[in-house]
Amino acid sequence: MSLVDDPAISVCFTVQIDGQELGVFTSCSGLGVEVTIEQREEGGNSGFVHMLPGRLKYTNVKLTRPLDADSAKIASWFSRMATSPTRSTAEISACRADGSVVATWSLTSVIPVRWSGPELTVDSTKVCMETLELAHHGFL
Repeated sequence: MSLVDDPAISVCFTVQIDGQELGVFTSCSGLGVEVTIEQREEGGNSGFVHMLPGRLKYTNVKLTRPLDADSAKIASWFSRMATSPTRSTAEISACRADGSVVATWSLTSVIPVRWSGPELTVDSTKVCMETLELAHHGFL
């Protein structure tokens, strides 16, 4: 299998909120789920502790990219949340260099948690980066 055919190689991530493109991101972290475990001790049984599955806990998703023209779409989404907060459906797609999709994750009940803008300074010539953090209730 050549590197071109490897389905795990991706170079960017596209994000849609309720079908509207937010743009292309260069980093995506936090796609995950955890089962909380409840421990129950049984009287007279000292051999083990019962481990019972509890609720699913979804981690926040952090997306990062260089500042670009699509940054205004995030600002618009945040301002709509201030006046009429509604949960959305998000779709995150990992893409190859040619634009073909490697994998897609659909998230339900998404709300924006945090936006971090670039650190602006004339002392260095770093790329201006922004980070968007999303909370959600799970995968579709």
